[in-house]
Amino acid sequence: MKTPSRIEPLVADGLVDRVMRQLMSGKEAMVYVVQCGDELRCAKVYKEANKRGFHKAADYVEGRKIKNSRQARAMAKGSRYGRQEQEAAWQHAEVDALRRLAAAGVRVPTPYDFHEGVLLMELVTDEDGEPAPRLNDLALGEDDARRFHADLVRQVVRMLCAGIVHGDLSEYNVLVDRVGPVIIDLPQAVDAAANNNARAMLERDVDNLAAYFGQFAPDLRGTEYGREIWSLYESGKLHPEVELTGVVAADEAPADLGEVMQVIEAARREEAARQAGRAAVGTD
Repeated sequence: MKTPSRIEPLVADGLVDRVMRQLMSGKEAMVYVVQCGDELRCAKVYKEANKRGFHKAADYVEGRKIKNSRQARAMAKGSRYGRQEQEAAWQHAEVDALRRLAAAGVRVPTPYDFHEGVLLMELVTDEDGEPAPRLNDLALGEDDARRFHADLVRQVVRMLCAGIVHGDLSEYNVLVDRVGPVIIDLPQAVDAAANNNARAMLERDVDNLAAYFGQFAPDLRGTEYGREIWSLYESGKLHPEVELTGVVAADEAPADLGEVMQVIEAARREEAARQAGRAAVGTD
């Protein structure tokens, strides 16, 4: 096929030999299969901000580090330069997240290069060497649904241990290769410690998985892995091999009756004193 204009600089620089075909078109990017020497790889070409279908960027960029104060000021003002820098930061976020997650043992595509707004990365394949299908394209039995769900919950734990929340995880952002699920699409990934929306996003990610796999294993819909994972994270007890139950116990600690009675008695005395004060004023 004809080389898309955005990929031409990678061909000129010798990073890509030729474009084989378009693999998919998403709300944020176009993805192509490209030949790089003896290997087939993916070239993810990010769409311009005004052509993307992702409209909640403000919630996701909170807490992201900006290189310098000039960039921060420009981005805050919304100048042309600021918008360019904001777009570059959005794209670089996926590259950074992929590298951090791969180092943490999370199953994500290996990133190779980022050049002129194009991310060159591993082509995830199935057992026949063809591009791996997305999770939502598979017909699952109950056993596979349970296995994939457990695998992805474990990947979410590893991500959070690396300080990252996907933020948009669902059956549409997971590929399935010969081994199992591979998580993709991370430009909206957030810093768990710096973003106030991180908890809600993580719980939503995990709830999305429960809802999808619950079609094949209904009891998964009642699990609370998201709340459990975040509770362990907040308490400093989360680690990659932590044992999860999917159950969050209600706080059933008995009330201290003596303390409650002391508070009631103190309030009663205060009210009696106020009433006595008012009566004294009325008799003067």
